[in-house]
Amino acid sequence: MPLRTLIAALFFLTATQVCAQSPQAGFERRAMPDGTEVGIWYPASGTPTRQRLGLYAQDVVVGSKVPEGRYPLVVMSHGTGGDFASHVDTATALARAGFIVAALTHPGDNWRDNSRATEISARPAALSGLITYMLGGWPGHAAIDSDRVGAFGFSAGGFTVLVAAGGRPDLSRLGDHCRQNPAFFDCMLLKRQRPTASPASPASGDARIKAVVVAAPALGFTFDRAGLSKVRLPVQLWRADDDQILPAPHYADAVRAALPARPEFHAVPGAGHFDILAPCADPSIVPQICASAVGFDRTAFHARFNADVVRFFSAKLSRRRR
Repeated sequence: MPLRTLIAALFFLTATQVCAQSPQAGFERRAMPDGTEVGIWYPASGTPTRQRLGLYAQDVVVGSKVPEGRYPLVVMSHGTGGDFASHVDTATALARAGFIVAALTHPGDNWRDNSRATEISARPAALSGLITYMLGGWPGHAAIDSDRVGAFGFSAGGFTVLVAAGGRPDLSRLGDHCRQNPAFFDCMLLKRQRPTASPASPASGDARIKAVVVAAPALGFTFDRAGLSKVRLPVQLWRADDDQILPAPHYADAVRAALPARPEFHAVPGAGHFDILAPCADPSIVPQICASAVGFDRTAFHARFNADVVRFFSAKLSRRRR
């Protein structure tokens, strides 16, 4: 065997062994008893393979089992028109760091079916239902430490986790907001899909949640200081500085001002709203969502974003804080 070929073979073998021994992510797709679609990621060992998940792709160990032990849980809530895979790179990063992660596809508010996209008051209950399923109904539930549960939410999912964390929005503010900003996304959505009745205030608070990451939250202006007074758990808050869907100062900035304690706040220069989503496997398929502004590197941003999310949950859901 020529020396160059031998060196290449040894390099490939070494790289494969290192990859197999490094912390990896396992994955499974399930349905809750009510039919809600769920993606679940967990720590795994082995050699990962590439999988497509709609617009996205992931590297996971196929057929891996949930490991023994007790791991913190992070549940994920996507934005309007998304699905469980919307933040797949963040989910796999958390799994590799020792978390079990579960993301649901919100019924009636996803890319297949958006017939109930304006019924945002149903979202927090769905997220709490996911926690209940993961702690009791999921076959691997014995591996979850029920005292260490976090929640991640983007856009409408950011609103969802704020309510699940104890926030009480005043949805009557929507009227004035939309009279002043009729071209904003939330107002256009309400105009296209007007609820048949006045929006109900969602049930507030799931004490099982101990920390939240909130990215580009929808309806941030519906929270005032009184409305967020009970959100006293740790919050990491993200704002996309070039967000044309939920522009400043009505959303992330309003939440930042209303929280009773200063959140860990991150402003991302040059980022658009959809840059919080995982980088797409093929950005040309849906450029409205997958393409970033010239000069903004979504992949490089997500390397930093995922590292900060992992660091935050690792610190706030550590055993010493129980």
